Amino acid sequence: MPNMPHQTIHLFRKGLRIHDNPTLLAALESSEVVYPVYILDRKFLISAMNMGTLRWHFLLQSLEDLHRNLTKLGSCLLVIQGEYELVLRDHVKKWNITQVTLDAEIEPFYKEMERTIQVLGEEMGFDVLSLMGHTLYDIRRILDMNGGTPPLTYKRFLHILSVLGDPDMPVRNLTTEDFQRCKPVPELHLAECYRVPLPEDLEIPRDPQSPWRGGETEGLQRLEQHLKNQSKNHSLPPVSLQGQLLWREFFYTVASATPNFTKMAGNPICLQINWYQDAERLHKWRMAQTGFPWIDAIMTQLHQEGWIHHLARHAVACFLTRGDLWISWEEGMKVFEEMLLDADYSINAGNWMWLSASAFFHQYTRIFCPVRFGKRTDPEGQYIRKYLPVLTNFPSKYIYEPWTAPEEAQKQAGCIIGQDYPLPMINHKEASDHNLQLMKQVREEQYGTAQLTRDDMDDPMEMGLKRERSEENSKIGKRARNREQT
Repeated sequence: MPNMPHQTIHLFRKGLRIHDNPTLLAALESSEVVYPVYILDRKFLISAMNMGTLRWHFLLQSLEDLHRNLTKLGSCLLVIQGEYELVLRDHVKKWNITQVTLDAEIEPFYKEMERTIQVLGEEMGFDVLSLMGHTLYDIRRILDMNGGTPPLTYKRFLHILSVLGDPDMPVRNLTTEDFQRCKPVPELHLAECYRVPLPEDLEIPRDPQSPWRGGETEGLQRLEQHLKNQSKNHSLPPVSLQGQLLWREFFYTVASATPNFTKMAGNPICLQINWYQDAERLHKWRMAQTGFPWIDAIMTQLHQEGWIHHLARHAVACFLTRGDLWISWEEGMKVFEEMLLDADYSINAGNWMWLSASAFFHQYTRIFCPVRFGKRTDPEGQYIRKYLPVLTNFPSKYIYEPWTAPEEAQKQAGCIIGQDYPLPMINHKEASDHNLQLMKQVREEQYGTAQLTRDDMDDPMEMGLKRERSEENSKIGKRARNREQT
C-alpha cells in the first residue's frame, strides 16, 4: 500500500535558503501540506551561541529575506517564538502533523535538538526526515571511509575526497507549483500570525548596523560578483573559492567527531597550554585599546561591521595568543562568535586552534608582527585612518608606530599618545621571543599530540602570504625581506 502524503513541518535551522535545499525539496515531494517554520527559541540560541547585536540583525534580515522569497513562490515563512520542543508539541497537534523535516547538522547542540525531535516523533507519532544540506559531502561518508574517525590532516582528507569523487550536484530549483500543491488552507491566516519579528520586538538595539546585510538574496549576489572577479583574477587552491570550501569541509568533518572541539580541555587534538589569565589585557584587545594601530583598527572594524579580512583575523588572533599576550584561543573564539556575522562553530574553533598553533598549524616560529604585517600591505595606513580617525593626521611614517613620533608631530596631528590614544600595551619583540620559547617547550613535551594534525601540505595562510610576498617583491625587490618578522 503506498504511503499517504504527509502533513509536514519543514524546520529551518541554519540553512535559511530556498536554492539547493534537498530537505525542503524532499518535504514538498512527500507531502500534501508543508508548513515552512523557523522556531525562534531565544533560550536555545543564547545557550548554544554567543550572539551580539550585529549577528541578531543579520539573522532577522536573513529570516525576512527567506520570507520574501517564499512569498514569491506562493508560500510564507512562519516564525514561531518559544522553546522549540513546546512549539513543536503544540503545532504538531494543531496542524495534524505526520512528518518533520530538517537539515542534519554537526554541532552538538543541533544534534541534541534533532535527538529530542526524534524522541518526540516516536511519542507523538510523526516521522522525522533529516538530510545533509550544509556541506558539500555527507560527512558521515567521509568518516566511514576513514574507519569511523575524522581525517586529521588536510592531505588525508583530500585523499578520501578523491576516492569519493565529486560531490552531488545541486538539487532542482523549487517552483510555485511545488508550494501551490502543498499550501495550507488560507483561512488560517498564518502569515499574519507568525511574522518575522523586528529588532525592537526582541529588545535588540537598532544600532549599530553592519553594511553587510543578511539573507540568501544578498549572499547569491555576492557569490555571483565574486565569481566574476575570480574569472578575471584566477587563483588556485587553497586560496581560491574552491580551496576555501574544501577547508570549510575539512573543519566540519573534524569537528563532527572530535569531543570538545571548541575547548582546549578534553580536546584530544589540541595542545594543552598554560595560557595566561589576564582579564585586563583581554579587555584591551577586545575593545581596540592595545596601542598598536593595526590591531586596534581591525578590532574596531569587527565591532562596527561584523566582518574582517581573513589576514586581519590572522593578525589579531596571533597577537592575542602565541604572538604577544599569551591568552587562550578560547577567549578570542568567544569574541569572534559574538561579533562575526559569519561566525561558525567548526570554522571559528578550527581557525583559532590553527592560528594559536594549538592544532593543524605547525610553523609556530612564524609570528605576525603587529607593525610590519600591516605596513607591508598598506604602507600609507589608509585602513588605520578609516577605522581610527584619532590617528588620521599622523604622517605615514608614524601611523603604525605613533608612539615613536616626536612630541611636536603628535601635537600637529592633534593626538598625544598616552592621552588621546594608548601607548603600546606590550613590547612585541620581548613578548614574542618569550612566547616562542614557551611554545617550543609545549610542543616538545606534547610531541604526540602535535603530530596528530601535522601535515606537510601548504596551508591557506602560508599560500596567501607567499602570494602576497611574491607580488610585493616583483615591485620592490628584496627590500627588508630577510629582516622582516612576518
